[in-house]
Amino acid sequence: MRHGRMFRPIPEEDRRPISRSTVRRVVATFRPYRGKVWLVALAIVATSALGVVNPILIKLVFDRALFGNPAGSCDGAACPNMHNLYVFAGLMIAIPIVTSIIGVGQTYLANLVGLRVMQDLRNALYAHLQAMPLRFFTTTRTGEIQSRLANDVGGVQTVVTDTMSSILSNVVVIASTLVAMALLSWQLTVLSLSMLPVFLWLTAKVGRARREIASSTQKTLADLTAVTEETLSVSGILLSKTFGRKRFEEDRFRRENERLTGLQIRQTMIGRSFFAVVGTFFSITPALVYLVAGWVLRDDPASAITAGTLVSFTTLQSRLFFPIGSMLQVSTEVQSSMALFDRIFEYLDLPPEIRDAPDAVALRPAEVRGEVAFDHVWFRYEEPRDRATPISPTDAPAGPPREWTLEDVSFRIEPGQLAALVGPSGAGKTTITYLIPRLYDVQRGAITIDGVDVRKIRLESLGDLIGVVTQETYLFHTTVRRNLLYGKPDATQEELEAAARAANIHDRILELPDGYDTVVGERGYKLSGGEKQRLAIARVILKDPRILILDEATSNLDTTSERLVQAALEPLMEGRTTIAIAHRLSTILRADVIFVVDRGRIVEQGTHAELLERGGLYARLYEQQFRGGLVQAECEDGVILASGEVVRTAEGSPDLG
Repeated sequence: MRHGRMFRPIPEEDRRPISRSTVRRVVATFRPYRGKVWLVALAIVATSALGVVNPILIKLVFDRALFGNPAGSCDGAACPNMHNLYVFAGLMIAIPIVTSIIGVGQTYLANLVGLRVMQDLRNALYAHLQAMPLRFFTTTRTGEIQSRLANDVGGVQTVVTDTMSSILSNVVVIASTLVAMALLSWQLTVLSLSMLPVFLWLTAKVGRARREIASSTQKTLADLTAVTEETLSVSGILLSKTFGRKRFEEDRFRRENERLTGLQIRQTMIGRSFFAVVGTFFSITPALVYLVAGWVLRDDPASAITAGTLVSFTTLQSRLFFPIGSMLQVSTEVQSSMALFDRIFEYLDLPPEIRDAPDAVALRPAEVRGEVAFDHVWFRYEEPRDRATPISPTDAPAGPPREWTLEDVSFRIEPGQLAALVGPSGAGKTTITYLIPRLYDVQRGAITIDGVDVRKIRLESLGDLIGVVTQETYLFHTTVRRNLLYGKPDATQEELEAAARAANIHDRILELPDGYDTVVGERGYKLSGGEKQRLAIARVILKDPRILILDEATSNLDTTSERLVQAALEPLMEGRTTIAIAHRLSTILRADVIFVVDRGRIVEQGTHAELLERGGLYARLYEQQFRGGLVQAECEDGVILASGEVVRTAEGSPDLG
């Protein structure tokens, strides 16, 4: 199936500049914590402003304490002013202590806010992905989704925890330092700032290059994550080993890893030569200051430039250059991180195609009878292009292309009935079962439960009403107990055991090493196919839905496992409206009504005997699948079918061996 128009993989627009809307959205993520943000800002202003005081105190120590007194009582030499020295030295000791205390609080609050923002982003992204329709997940690799959730959100951690406070701190330091430097000597200040325009221009250029590489790096990381997820899962490893593709998979991973490493090296090294030039300039600037001071004093011996001024100025200069260098570095990091924010926002901006209507109602399961009706339903998975066939993700097409997957489908299933869906592969059977729980929404017509359009039922309520058992059972990598509790989180041990007994799996669970606390392994691979199916049935029994959908849960099992699962399904179907995609004769014979689906239409409906008598598509399918020879099905009481006709009835449903 081709990708749906809405959910095709998002293109990487590496060269797109930072947009104002992205910046506004990033700032908005801090809004819930604005009180703490203001405290962080005040702490930053305080510590940054206090940092300017010590260089000023150095000037005062030199000019007014150590060397500022006239010769007198100190053997003809300049006598230190001890009172001033004690005051200035005391302030020089106290200010760093106060600054450190404020800094600890600032660091705590900044990290608290930043990590909470990260938590909010993860929660918002995960919740949004949970709300996305099945269409999105059938057209997007799992590794790509995981990369957005883990790598991209993790990649912006530095920005939200350090960069924002670093920017404010550096701005305050630079502003206060420039003021102090200008008050000491405007000539030396002009010299110090003469090269800044060149650095700013280079920074912008380097930042754009780093942002492009950062975006490419994250895309490659997503590809590597996808390869890892696909090949190191149980299914992937099993496929690799059985096909002897170990070396191929290693080479594929090595190529992706090599590409990622190359991009990471480029991301690390780009601009390093530029920053090396900046660092070199910062290191040699004090020497230039001394030269300029010498020229000024030579031409104007009465100049205000004193020894204290020079020492204080060079101290301030080093204090200025480090924040400027940091700002240059931060600007490139911000540009790189904006690419990650764009990737996160791209997912957050994908519209959840299926959502609760404003007037949606919640139906109580106890009050639902279970009538299901399709009223002139039309559906397709994507907009037609060149009249190509959009089909079910689980079915292959049969016949020439068609525009609609389902065309004008209408039928009604009475409460408590077992309805079987039969038809060729790709006819639309799975699609019908997808539409009832709103995994997709119809384009035309309506689907109702007890006369209420499913689009007017709250999604959570709809999920409570419907239980699904599929061919491919999914179990979590956790204990049997936790897998069962997924159907009813507040179930008691007695309820768990009752559901397991009804599904014919309780005794087998007790044979496991830790009973109900046994870990089933990735996707339940420690269990057999039949055991997994019965565990899934027990989970649905525990959920106790009013409507049951069976995507022929026994079609991939051996005869013994099939009989056990069929026996487990009996109590599950009792008293419920059941819709089963039927590939087995046993399911068809038990059905109260059979709907024959062909090329997206209901072409026949009736009981097994009625449809055989009509001699239509159902009869032909029956002949092909079940009447190629003498068909016999065994149950506990012996042979009950011969040549497709019931010759003896027995308790329980017929089963095809």
